[in-house]
Amino acid sequence: MKKQVLFTLLLLAGSAIFAQGQSKRVLFIGNSYTNVNDLPSLVARVAQNMGDNLQYESNTPGGCTFQQHCGNASMTMIQQGGWDAVVLQEQSQLPSFPESQVTNECLPYAAQLVEAVYAFNPCSEPMFYMTWGRKNGDQDNAQYFAPLGTYEGMDSLLYERYCRMAQDNDASVCPVGRVWRYIRTNHSDIELYQGDGSHPSMIGSYAAACAFYTMLFGGDPEQITFNPGIDEQAAAIVRRATSLVVYQQLENWQRPRPQAAFTVAADGRYENQSQHADHYMWYFGDGDSSVVESPLHQYAANGTYQVTLVARRHCMTDTMTLEVVVDNGGVAVSEAEAVEMKVYPNPASRYLQVQGVQDAVLTDIYGRRVAAVPADGRLDVSNLPEGCYLLRTHSGAKPIVIAR
Repeated sequence: MKKQVLFTLLLLAGSAIFAQGQSKRVLFIGNSYTNVNDLPSLVARVAQNMGDNLQYESNTPGGCTFQQHCGNASMTMIQQGGWDAVVLQEQSQLPSFPESQVTNECLPYAAQLVEAVYAFNPCSEPMFYMTWGRKNGDQDNAQYFAPLGTYEGMDSLLYERYCRMAQDNDASVCPVGRVWRYIRTNHSDIELYQGDGSHPSMIGSYAAACAFYTMLFGGDPEQITFNPGIDEQAAAIVRRATSLVVYQQLENWQRPRPQAAFTVAADGRYENQSQHADHYMWYFGDGDSSVVESPLHQYAANGTYQVTLVARRHCMTDTMTLEVVVDNGGVAVSEAEAVEMKVYPNPASRYLQVQGVQDAVLTDIYGRRVAAVPADGRLDVSNLPEGCYLLRTHSGAKPIVIAR
């Protein structure tokens, strides 16, 4: 019955008429670094240029901290629900302050905001906005904390603290500060700052917009042609920097995806070794299933069975399939063939990466072949209509969604 319901849903999705391009609702929470040059609008214009759609709202009072956002309109907006992503930007200096101050005044409130995001938006992606060091460091506070006396010192602290916030809270981080650092290091003639040496120039905000587009939609920033009125050579350098720092290292900045893994014990217990997952569904190949983390299962007859584990966290899933031989009174006694297929991203928009299998083909839901997966496992799906497909291998089929 479960398989029939799933197939019916696939049929309905496959027959629907989809608009071209991805569409996302994003909430931006921050302060003047987000508000200056209307960053959310810039991200929306970049997305539109790339054939995608960004709907957004924001709450960006000047100088606002995470602690203040926990008690103002930001929390109400989070609790409204329906956000595909929530961007979180702390006050520009606070994450670079001494460890004890960050521990007391920043980290607990970052955690509180992310907890609210997941509580009211279970499938949303919390995303920290990694900002940058001031042009000449934070001279006002360097007398109290020496590392703040230079751009490099302040920027390195911001990098470390934002990465920690993302890691500790199962969130992504948009590394705008790293894009700026690449540009400052390799193209020092490009002015990323306004005259105050703190807030972004239009070029600086354009770099942030390209980075956020890449993180939110997964598109290649070097394909962006939108220019908010800056020098075109500088704009091309910004897009290239974003490609090198963000697009080509996406997995370094995205929150961890579930990784399904298990082994078979001699007593018939399936030992779950998955990572970054908190919900599980087992299919034992004989019609039975289980949601127990490490279940014990016995078969009614000997034979070879295909066992599949689906691991899930925050609406992201991963699967692992293992064929087992049963010839000892219903207990799986050996592994026949490991079939550990990794497929990402899913949903896919421009490409699909397949690992762990060969001779995989993509079909529509009626079984008609659409494309063969190349030897390197990277399948271009940018020209395929949106909808549901099946990735077929010798061991079975995995539903794939193409959405833009």
